[in-house]
Amino acid sequence: MYKRVIFAFLILTGLLACKNPQGTQQPKSNQMLEKPWDYAQNIVKSIVTPEFRDAEYNIADFGAINDGITDCSKAIQKAIETCSAEGGGKVIVPSGTFLTGKIHLLSNVNLHITKNAKLLFTTDKSKYLPVVHTRFEGMECLNYSPLIYAYKQENIAITGKGTIDGQGESWWNWKGRWSGSVDTGYKGDQLNQTDDVATLTQMVADNVPLEERIFGEGHYLRPSFISPYECRNILIEDITIKGSPMWIVHPVLSENVTVRNLKIESLGPNNDGCDPECCTNVLIEACYFNTGDDCIAIKSGRNNDGRRFGKPSKNIVIRNCTMVEGHGGVVIGSEISGNVSHVFAENCMMDSPNLDRAIRIKSNSVRGGKVEHIYVRDIDVLQVKEAILKINMFYATERADNIPSVSNVLLENVQGYKSKYGIWIEAYEEKPVQNIKLKNCDFDQVEEPTHIKNAEKLTFENVYINGQEL
Repeated sequence: MYKRVIFAFLILTGLLACKNPQGTQQPKSNQMLEKPWDYAQNIVKSIVTPEFRDAEYNIADFGAINDGITDCSKAIQKAIETCSAEGGGKVIVPSGTFLTGKIHLLSNVNLHITKNAKLLFTTDKSKYLPVVHTRFEGMECLNYSPLIYAYKQENIAITGKGTIDGQGESWWNWKGRWSGSVDTGYKGDQLNQTDDVATLTQMVADNVPLEERIFGEGHYLRPSFISPYECRNILIEDITIKGSPMWIVHPVLSENVTVRNLKIESLGPNNDGCDPECCTNVLIEACYFNTGDDCIAIKSGRNNDGRRFGKPSKNIVIRNCTMVEGHGGVVIGSEISGNVSHVFAENCMMDSPNLDRAIRIKSNSVRGGKVEHIYVRDIDVLQVKEAILKINMFYATERADNIPSVSNVLLENVQGYKSKYGIWIEAYEEKPVQNIKLKNCDFDQVEEPTHIKNAEKLTFENVYINGQEL
């Protein structure tokens, strides 16, 4: 009798282990999910959003002055600390313009920026010191603080109908040479990030300890705008974001992230709109992206750092978003050394002659990574400069032995109205992309329908390009 009970328990445990999230059956290797959008809905249901005590802390009561000139950093931080210490609630930014340096959120605090309120971030770089534990392009380092940062906190939010302006223009010349649509002010003879990026990249290759990877003052690695690091239960909602130094919304190693109804206008270099990195259970919905780089770019760490952590980005749902200018609409990569899986994008609109691609997956044999279970439906691509779907395993010029893989990608009900390519794929001969399916798609005004090198199990069902069925 005892053996039968143990046997039954093991069977039940095995069955439960195969379901994720909330009872959705995991597929076998190299098979699509049978009901991907049920899986996506279960992800959304499983995301924990923060709840806050009914208490308000107005930054004006802590000494903040709304003249756009007086540094309100200490007053804002004091309001946050008091709110968190007393059990949480809303820290209110009232009408007016408040100049500030770095803001560090604490658990159970909702930073609420009211309508007609603006947080204006100073161009004084010293106000983003001392250095904090962060990442630059997927690589761990100690660097300038993100403009809004949280480290190992729970139940945090940034909400309201107001604006946060990072005055990123003051940081943009640190990029060095750049061919984007705005002038960064770089004159060709200024110190910039080139040497620091090379140094940090080598530190990652050599597995140098974090405490020795010190940048900040005297260096030129730009910070992200909003970056919760190792946090849980995060809400970023309703605000307008302008002028980011670099990546804009950049949660790292975090869980239960909701990004909703944002208006993002920031055309600077590497101004990705939303970059969840090594995150689990993420919802990005009803956002407007007009960005200098990828609108949404899913990351999981770069090179040895991504492989060392081994923390994939997974269970990510994107819906009802608008993408205007940018390098890509929904992008996976290029920093995906820790893998990406179970990404769902639906009901989005993409339209700009300055939007390069609609759906893009990119890596190379230095960064590597496994990308699988990517599901896209009901996307209207009115115009992109290059491709509707682009999968490039030879991104940038780096080459080594960490050959990336891509499998189980489904596009359905995608309408394209103007692009250079319909489908563009290049992968390694020894590791072709696997199981890519397009269903009920129609692409018009395409200059070159397909460009495909090394793809296996590439299937088309009711797919038309320029009126011709594939």
